[in-house]
Amino acid sequence: MERQAGPVGQALERARALAPLLDRCAEAVESERRLVPALLDGLHEAGLFRLLLPRVLDGGEVDPITFVEVVEEIAMTDASVAWCLCQAGGCAMTAAYLGPEVARHVFEDRRAVLAWGPGPDARAVAVDGGYRVTGTWSFASGCRHATWLGGHCPVVTPEGQPRRRADGRHDERTMLFPAASAEFVDVWHVSGLRGTGSDAFTVTDLFVPHAYSVSRDDPAERRQPGPLYCFPAGSLYASGFAGVAMGLARAMLDAFVELARDKTPRGGRRTLRDNQVVQSEVAQAEARLRSARMFLLGSLSEIWQDVGRSGSLALDQRMTIRLAATYAIHQARDVADRVYAAAGSSAIFTAGAFERRFRDIHAVTQQLQGRASHFETVGQFLLGLEPDTQFL
Repeated sequence: MERQAGPVGQALERARALAPLLDRCAEAVESERRLVPALLDGLHEAGLFRLLLPRVLDGGEVDPITFVEVVEEIAMTDASVAWCLCQAGGCAMTAAYLGPEVARHVFEDRRAVLAWGPGPDARAVAVDGGYRVTGTWSFASGCRHATWLGGHCPVVTPEGQPRRRADGRHDERTMLFPAASAEFVDVWHVSGLRGTGSDAFTVTDLFVPHAYSVSRDDPAERRQPGPLYCFPAGSLYASGFAGVAMGLARAMLDAFVELARDKTPRGGRRTLRDNQVVQSEVAQAEARLRSARMFLLGSLSEIWQDVGRSGSLALDQRMTIRLAATYAIHQARDVADRVYAAAGSSAIFTAGAFERRFRDIHAVTQQLQGRASHFETVGQFLLGLEPDTQFL
């Protein structure tokens, strides 16, 4: 199965064209801790919030490789924007599990954005026609510009007992409701990825009709036949957030190469680029970043072809995506660390090319997608043990 051409295939070009706007808005995004209106206008006009939305809803329904490349391109200029696009893209895949009328209601607005985050204490009480939902969800990247929110909840009976599925597992569903129904809590005061506006939101005893709830990634509820929706949202999150890390590392490495041409360290007689240690470091950094990128994109390309033929995504393929994405994030972090150190005092200035990106990439590795424990999961699988598949 080939990658898309035409308008969908032009998504990367549209992303590149936004670089001047991203650059102009970068300071405001950082200081206001959210995406600013002028930038949102450009992102919506370019259709970048709709990359993983089904075509029947006027979405891009792009292949995973294109999605990663777009996120990576945006991250070279502003990682917070790229993070928000990746998060919104994964959330938009929910449209493939909604009834047609509900999906249109949620996503027909060209500026529609769905956002969500984890809410370990949330719950949904089953009532006639739907659920009474109470909870607080945090780390909700992009919630400040979202039009709809999603709250993942365990379902309980009116008596407070867990509702069970046919296989005995506790029933859990993601409830969708207008953003105006929630109260936002300003908690996103952080060192990196400040512009994502990953605040918390809360609702109390909010009625959500059953049609506005989904069992995420449940094949029994999937309504869209495209191969993209054979991928769980988690695989696209892992891949896309790896794209954020790779974009950050690429921008830092390119900036260092430029710096090394002209900078002579204090007390030195030669420029940085004439230093043999620096030469070796740059070559090794380039190898790390390129090899990690090729592992991820090459794996996605092979798996995309296989899914197009088989119509399903196997466990070993999900493991490969998790491994490649986690490896890319960690290799990108290592490249960023080496570049930051090599740049010396030039790296610490807030107006320079390194300081914010250094904070941002270390925020990426602190998030779920950057956990080193993912290597354990894949290792369990490779060694024939029962793996923890919670975050695949």
